[in-house]
Amino acid sequence: MAELVYRPVIGIAKTAFKVWDLKIDCRGSENIPRSGGAVLVSNHISYLDFIFNGLAALPQKRLVRFMAKDSVFRHRISGPLMRGMKHIPVDRGQGEAAYAHALDSLRSGEVIGLFPEATISQSFTLKGFKSGAARLAQEAGVPLIPMAVWGTQRLWTKGQPRNFKRSHLPVTVRVGEAVEAPRDQYAGAITRRLRERVQELLEAAQRAYPGRPKGPEDSWWLPAHLGGTAPTAEELRAVQA
Repeated sequence: MAELVYRPVIGIAKTAFKVWDLKIDCRGSENIPRSGGAVLVSNHISYLDFIFNGLAALPQKRLVRFMAKDSVFRHRISGPLMRGMKHIPVDRGQGEAAYAHALDSLRSGEVIGLFPEATISQSFTLKGFKSGAARLAQEAGVPLIPMAVWGTQRLWTKGQPRNFKRSHLPVTVRVGEAVEAPRDQYAGAITRRLRERVQELLEAAQRAYPGRPKGPEDSWWLPAHLGGTAPTAEELRAVQA
């Protein structure tokens, strides 16, 4: 039943991207296994990241079940779609149920997608990773697949108005080789290795990205270390303190 909802949604997304004439550059999809469970792990810079992560799995004929905050499932529009596509709600106060749900899905051969930063990075740099992805992969005996997206923040991100009128925008997606998660290794060490791989992929995506700010007022989507005006992680922490 999930595919009866999932595939039409994919069709709608592809149509929208064609109308917007997005220039999507996706490489490395062959690193996603064609069968069996896997945990896809990506950086998080936009409310739309999961869509592009999911598109990267389509060449391998895989449909990804994403873990997302439960409020999305309660929304009158997104809720029925999220439930219909078998995505996994996460109540941050009671994460055990979501973890068990994801583990069962992995053991049944599903591909699970999650964002170990747990929230959108407004600095557009990589935040610290939580260890849940590594622990899931260890318990289920499946690989971790690192991914990175870039350019999605220009469409819709935290702290900025969404603007789907922006057409011809490039979006870069990079999928890396699997990171194994042996049970006899410390989950923290696996998480550090995984974060390093996502960082490498993010930097590769940024180097390949053809878009540039049109002027100083358009540099908000670039991190400070790349010459942009996005707030640094330190500045964000100072504001939140």
